[in-house]
Amino acid sequence: MKVRVTYVKSKIGSSERHKETIRSLGLHRLNQSVVHDDTATIRGMIARVRHLVHVEPVQEE
Repeated sequence: MKVRVTYVKSKIGSSERHKETIRSLGLHRLNQSVVHDDTATIRGMIARVRHLVHVEPVQEE
């Protein structure tokens, strides 16, 4: 299964750790989306910045 992560809220004013996590997820600009495999590592990163991103499942074809 895969998940789509969309960057929806600015990281300005967030901690350096949150900024690094957003960058590690592959997000650079607001409203940008990336698709990742649904792994424990990715879920942990999403949980750390859940207030900055929107997550939705993606159906694999």
